[in-house]
Amino acid sequence: MRITGLGHAGMFIETVGGNIICDPVMGPSFYGSWFPFPDNRGLDWEKLGREADFLYISHRHRDHFDPALLQRYIRKDIEVLLPDYPIDDLEKDIRALGYDNITYAPAGEVIERGELKIMITPLRAPSDGPIGDSSLSVDDGTASVLNQNDSHPLDLEKLLSFGKPDAYFTQTSGAIWWPMVYDLPQDAKQNFARLKRDAQNKRAMFYIEKVDAPHVFPMAGPPMFLRDELFRYNGFGLDDDSIFTDQKQFLAHLEEKAPQYDGQLFVPGTVVELDHADMTITQTLYTDAEIAHIFDEKWEYLEEQRASRQQEIRDEEASRAAIIAPDEMLATLKAWWEPLLKKSRTIRLGVGGCVRFRIGDLDMVVDFPRAKVREYAGEECIYWYTIPADLVSTNIRDHEIDWSNSIFLSMQFHVGRSGKFNEFLTTFLKCLSVDRIEYVENWYSEQTDQTEDAEIGDWVVQRRCPHLRADLTKTGKVDEDGVLTCSMHDWKWDLKTGRCLTTTGHPIRATSIDEVTDDALRLGV
Repeated sequence: MRITGLGHAGMFIETVGGNIICDPVMGPSFYGSWFPFPDNRGLDWEKLGREADFLYISHRHRDHFDPALLQRYIRKDIEVLLPDYPIDDLEKDIRALGYDNITYAPAGEVIERGELKIMITPLRAPSDGPIGDSSLSVDDGTASVLNQNDSHPLDLEKLLSFGKPDAYFTQTSGAIWWPMVYDLPQDAKQNFARLKRDAQNKRAMFYIEKVDAPHVFPMAGPPMFLRDELFRYNGFGLDDDSIFTDQKQFLAHLEEKAPQYDGQLFVPGTVVELDHADMTITQTLYTDAEIAHIFDEKWEYLEEQRASRQQEIRDEEASRAAIIAPDEMLATLKAWWEPLLKKSRTIRLGVGGCVRFRIGDLDMVVDFPRAKVREYAGEECIYWYTIPADLVSTNIRDHEIDWSNSIFLSMQFHVGRSGKFNEFLTTFLKCLSVDRIEYVENWYSEQTDQTEDAEIGDWVVQRRCPHLRADLTKTGKVDEDGVLTCSMHDWKWDLKTGRCLTTTGHPIRATSIDEVTDDALRLGV
């Protein structure tokens, strides 16, 4: 088996049963903000498109799904491997590009093409990508690989039922706008950025240790930010207030924390040849000296990229919609969002307040408790956004149903909040369609059973995480202060009070074992 790095989360897997091109992206993505790091334009994309037998798009985020690249390089009769998602947005997007040779991949079931075995493991929670993320398992008899990209599965037993991979490819960098765009004091931004980087490292290490593959390849980030106003947020940031760990930085962390794993650099043009656990690696796009320049003289490399790619940014800006007048924009958003708010009882209760949007000359409030969209009139708000009018006008023109993974990942906005992170607000802004809202509301309703308990350390705790129902006996750790941390997303709870320390709401049920024993003794049990 031969795996070639395509940049970001992209890879080209050559097997005895056919070649799979995965998540090919050149970008720029998210309103001209994200470029693959390092630059992947030097790959022979025409050859890759010509020789691919299967196309796998893990999910709908534009740093994984690049319509312009697909239109230009990937032939329309290719067999598309479609993850089994509850909402058909990705399928609609793919069919709109002219692809109709689609193989539906049932969740966790093996697809066979001669000696080639393929399994796609989809995720379906509201916070998994845009209601959907997935990983790809491949085995052709000569080797087995797991391409997890930036999915964070809760059911590892199902994922690993395919077999232990010889090589493991997984996200180690961030894909979020926190804390960079928030209205915070600089020292707070720096502290939160360090905490976020640490949490990302812990999550990556959790999966690496659970998967236990001999060879590990960090991938799926980081991006390059080449817009002038975002350039300072590359990597850890010019002022140590950003979250984007690069491949070599994570490999150093892996070597320190778990040297038993063979961590390897995976960049555009990296060719990995596998014969079961035996492996050879060749760099075909960049020389060793160029790789050293990219990572060891990163800011110089980024400056070179910024100087040479401004036309791509100008082209993206020219493709945006004309700015809609404030009255028309308010009327349009009111007609679009109010029916969705009325269907969103759980979300409205979860947000629990007003959210302000300053969009160019429009000053608008979304009143979640009352399911209303109106002009701002001085209400107290729990969040306040400032967003360029051309971004919103373009999302309206395109009827983009996921603002969290379009405008927000562009980082071309600012936001403040009066309390902790509100998951329900972010969920609403990625679910701006009837299908998505109805699915999410039903999903929340089905997650209400939290009756099973389990022992974790010196505590009896509800077994399922209140966030996304991960099994806390596998993902939870309790420190000496009685704080429980779920390693899936680094959410924390004070077990003495049950209070969530990460966000508003989401309390947990917990009792110390000593209290349980005392109660049992009093009852004569």
